[in-house]
Amino acid sequence: MNLFSKALLTAGLVGATTFAVADTAVNQSALAQATTVKQALTMKDDSNVQLKGYIVKAIGDEKYQFRDSTGTITVDIDDDLWNGKAISAKTPVVITGEVDIDYKPSKRVEIDVEQVRF
Repeated sequence: MNLFSKALLTAGLVGATTFAVADTAVNQSALAQATTVKQALTMKDDSNVQLKGYIVKAIGDEKYQFRDSTGTITVDIDDDLWNGKAISAKTPVVITGEVDIDYKPSKRVEIDVEQVRF
């Protein structure tokens, strides 16, 4: 392979990598905008959300009541996401996850949490 071909190949790889990284950054910035509980309750199933507020109550079976200034919603947080950190109802948290809508026996909207930040 001559020097020109190597330079062209390298430029192509760098360009493709830069595009992939830029695409990821764009996707993440769309998620970085905070969603309110009121907005989350009206979103479609599997929509990505980021909520800022407080875990105010343990309901049981990894389910908790989350509150912000617009309302409350049930969130499903796997035990391993807590990383051993104990919180109170006054500890501000940021949760990232997806809207989960179940229609049986009646409509129920929850958030499946993928990340908890303290």
